Amino acid sequence: MGLPIVAIIGRPNVGKSTLVNRLAGEQTAIVHDEPGVTRDRTYLPAYWNDREYLVVDTGGLVFNDDTEFLPLIRQQALAALAEASAAIFVVNGQTGPNSADEEIAEWLRQQPVPVLLAVNKCESPEQGIIQAAEFWELGLGEPYPISAIHGNGTGELLDELIKYIPPVSEVPETNEIKVAIVGRPNVGKSSLLNAFVGAERAIVSPISGTTRDAIDTTIERDGQQYRLIDTAGIRKKKSIEYGTEFFSINRAFKAIRRADVVLLVIDALDGVTEQDQKLAGRIIEEGRACIVVVNKWDAIEKDSHTIYEYERNLQERLHFTDWASTIFVSALTGQRVEKILELVVEAATEHKRRVSTSVINEVLEEAVRWHSPPTSRGGRQGKIYYGTQVTTQPPTIALFVNDAKRFNDNYRRYIERQFRQQLGFKGTPIRLFWRSKKIRDVESGSVNRATRV
Repeated sequence: MGLPIVAIIGRPNVGKSTLVNRLAGEQTAIVHDEPGVTRDRTYLPAYWNDREYLVVDTGGLVFNDDTEFLPLIRQQALAALAEASAAIFVVNGQTGPNSADEEIAEWLRQQPVPVLLAVNKCESPEQGIIQAAEFWELGLGEPYPISAIHGNGTGELLDELIKYIPPVSEVPETNEIKVAIVGRPNVGKSSLLNAFVGAERAIVSPISGTTRDAIDTTIERDGQQYRLIDTAGIRKKKSIEYGTEFFSINRAFKAIRRADVVLLVIDALDGVTEQDQKLAGRIIEEGRACIVVVNKWDAIEKDSHTIYEYERNLQERLHFTDWASTIFVSALTGQRVEKILELVVEAATEHKRRVSTSVINEVLEEAVRWHSPPTSRGGRQGKIYYGTQVTTQPPTIALFVNDAKRFNDNYRRYIERQFRQQLGFKGTPIRLFWRSKKIRDVESGSVNRATRV
């Protein structure tokens, strides 16, 4: 059984995302002084006393207006409310009730979910009581004056909220794999998420920049749980202005960092762009496993040579991620979407894999036998004493050598290729640390004088 859900509802720019951050105890939901910043629904874990729950941020509700994203935002808010154990209706105490609040209140009264009324922006506790009193007219029971920014009054609100949240027994550890979906704007990331879920989990629009928050969704296939993280489209740095998009992209980079596997979504119509290459570099820099997902494959005119030509182009443009699996899909039709999860499991397993020291040294001995380390101009040859894996996620191997400076880039790449050919590590980057070490340290077994270079 999952955690109970609390939906945060209200019109635009009343401080819903600020309240979500307050309840979750972290600055995760995007907060910016601009109506309509939140569009999809974003889930964050929260707790109060002995109760745990998920708080879900939703877009600002506006009825009687079907322009741009507003109908889709209403759809997301409805979906959040349908799965919630309780809802918090947030209003602006500084402006007082208005017609938009009254419309939402009337709609909430028709829902079967218990609703608490939070009167936000009541920075002064004394003045807040007066501000909140105006909202009795909405007919939703006692209005609670709060300040989401400063935390005033949130304790009283939460004391009432947990009456509607059932106790949750200790949640056992799961075998969950965290999967971030990243790419340039409008390559089909949200469509891919919806194809996995089988529902309109994320707002999909031909307008670039529709997704703003990093949206978490949990699915299960054959007993394996996946946490899918949809992210905002990442444009070139010079094209980004400070504001909503700036925060969105920072969330996307954080999503890469906390993922086990990253799906790098490429638009089949555009091919691999310079920005795609930079994103691939960022994934490697963060040490994440990766799968290259070429989306919109249904829109490509094909013959018997098309896929081979496309694969060759991918290898040329993304040669530094040649260890990553590639799959051609259509999020629109669902073609091969489910096969992505098979590759995710494979990549996640390799990302966490640990190899014994004896096996690593067998590979090194074989590699050195076929290709000796280079010799410097002074006639001194590089020597590899031994290697050992020091960590996982990504697999990281320390190589202890006589002098790391004697091993040029070509030889270092050769050793990495040998590890991949002999040990696999499909779908994950590997890191090699070359450590200079004096001979007497090797003979004594000491590693205290090893230095990383």
